[in-house]
Amino acid sequence: MARVKGGVKTRRRHKRVLAQTKGQFGARHKNFRKANEALLHALAYATRDRRNRRRDLRRLWITRINAAARLNGTTYSKLMHALQAANIRLDRKILADLAARDASAFAAVVKAASA
Repeated sequence: MARVKGGVKTRRRHKRVLAQTKGQFGARHKNFRKANEALLHALAYATRDRRNRRRDLRRLWITRINAAARLNGTTYSKLMHALQAANIRLDRKILADLAARDASAFAAVVKAASA
Protein backbone atom coordinates (compact mmCIF):
# COMPACT_ATOMS: atom_id res chain seq x y z
CA MET A 1 0.00 0.00 0.00
CA ALA A 2 1.29 3.46 -0.90
CA ARG A 3 2.41 5.93 1.74
CA VAL A 4 0.12 8.92 2.23
CA LYS A 5 1.65 12.19 3.34
CA GLY A 6 -0.76 14.46 5.23
CA GLY A 7 1.18 17.71 5.21
CA VAL A 8 -1.39 19.71 3.23
CA LYS A 9 -4.29 18.80 5.51
CA THR A 10 -2.24 19.33 8.65
CA ARG A 11 -1.08 22.75 7.48
CA ARG A 12 -4.66 23.73 6.58
CA ARG A 13 -5.88 22.62 10.03
CA HIS A 14 -3.07 24.48 11.79
CA LYS A 15 -3.72 27.64 9.77
CA ARG A 16 -7.42 27.48 10.61
CA VAL A 17 -6.75 27.15 14.35
CA LEU A 18 -4.18 29.94 14.30
CA ALA A 19 -6.62 32.19 12.42
CA GLN A 20 -9.34 31.52 14.99
CA THR A 21 -7.02 32.42 17.90
CA LYS A 22 -5.85 35.64 16.25
CA GLY A 23 -5.79 38.38 18.87
CA GLN A 24 -4.96 36.10 21.78
CA PHE A 25 -1.95 36.90 23.96
CA GLY A 26 1.54 35.46 23.54
CA ALA A 27 1.97 31.89 22.33
CA ARG A 28 -1.82 31.41 22.28
CA HIS A 29 -1.90 32.80 18.72
CA LYS A 30 1.53 31.72 17.46
CA ASN A 31 2.17 28.18 18.67
CA PHE A 32 -0.28 25.59 17.30
CA ARG A 33 -0.38 23.42 20.40
CA LYS A 34 -1.07 26.36 22.73
CA ALA A 35 -3.47 27.91 20.22
CA ASN A 36 -5.45 24.68 19.88
CA GLU A 37 -5.77 24.41 23.66
CA ALA A 38 -6.83 28.05 23.91
CA LEU A 39 -9.38 27.58 21.13
CA LEU A 40 -10.94 24.51 22.77
CA HIS A 41 -11.28 26.38 26.08
CA ALA A 42 -12.67 29.48 24.35
CA LEU A 43 -15.33 27.47 22.52
CA ALA A 44 -16.32 25.68 25.74
CA TYR A 45 -16.60 28.99 27.63
CA ALA A 46 -18.64 30.50 24.80
CA THR A 47 -21.11 27.61 24.92
CA ARG A 48 -21.40 27.82 28.72
CA ASP A 49 -21.83 31.57 28.72
CA ARG A 50 -24.53 31.59 26.05
CA ARG A 51 -26.63 29.63 28.53
CA ASN A 52 -25.56 31.79 31.48
CA ARG A 53 -26.55 34.96 29.57
CA ARG A 54 -30.17 33.79 29.51
CA ARG A 55 -30.00 33.20 33.26
CA ASP A 56 -28.52 36.66 33.86
CA LEU A 57 -31.10 38.40 31.67
CA ARG A 58 -33.97 36.70 33.49
CA ARG A 59 -32.52 37.88 36.84
CA LEU A 60 -32.26 41.42 35.46
CA TRP A 61 -35.86 41.37 34.20
CA ILE A 62 -37.16 40.15 37.56
CA THR A 63 -35.21 42.87 39.39
CA ARG A 64 -36.62 45.59 37.12
CA ILE A 65 -40.18 44.28 37.42
CA ASN A 66 -39.89 44.10 41.21
CA ALA A 67 -38.57 47.68 41.45
CA ALA A 68 -41.40 49.01 39.27
CA ALA A 69 -43.99 46.90 41.08
CA ARG A 70 -42.92 48.32 44.44
CA LEU A 71 -43.33 51.84 43.04
CA ASN A 72 -46.92 50.80 42.24
CA GLY A 73 -47.64 49.44 45.71
CA THR A 74 -47.15 45.71 45.21
CA THR A 75 -44.34 43.17 45.05
CA TYR A 76 -43.00 41.01 42.24
CA SER A 77 -44.54 37.78 43.47
CA LYS A 78 -47.96 39.33 44.13
CA LEU A 79 -47.92 41.01 40.73
CA MET A 80 -47.02 37.81 38.88
CA HIS A 81 -49.77 35.92 40.73
CA ALA A 82 -52.30 38.66 39.93
CA LEU A 83 -51.28 38.65 36.25
CA GLN A 84 -51.76 34.88 36.10
CA ALA A 85 -55.14 35.09 37.86
CA ALA A 86 -56.31 37.88 35.51
CA ASN A 87 -55.09 35.83 32.51
CA ILE A 88 -52.77 38.62 31.34
CA ARG A 89 -50.13 36.79 29.28
CA LEU A 90 -47.07 39.08 29.30
CA ASP A 91 -43.63 37.57 29.71
CA ARG A 92 -40.92 38.95 31.99
CA LYS A 93 -38.94 40.47 29.12
CA ILE A 94 -41.89 42.60 27.98
CA LEU A 95 -42.86 43.55 31.54
CA ALA A 96 -39.28 44.63 32.29
CA ASP A 97 -39.19 46.69 29.10
CA LEU A 98 -42.47 48.40 30.06
CA ALA A 99 -41.14 49.03 33.57
CA ALA A 100 -37.95 50.64 32.23
CA ARG A 101 -39.35 52.61 29.27
CA ASP A 102 -43.03 53.32 29.93
CA ALA A 103 -43.96 53.64 33.60
CA SER A 104 -47.55 54.69 32.87
CA ALA A 105 -48.18 51.58 30.73
CA PHE A 106 -46.67 49.38 33.45
CA ALA A 107 -48.93 51.07 36.02
CA ALA A 108 -51.92 50.30 33.78
CA VAL A 109 -50.90 46.64 33.62
CA VAL A 110 -50.59 46.52 37.43
CA LYS A 111 -54.01 48.16 37.79
CA ALA A 112 -55.59 45.73 35.32
CA ALA A 113 -54.04 42.75 37.11
CA SER A 114 -55.20 43.86 40.56
CA ALA A 115 -58.75 44.63 39.37
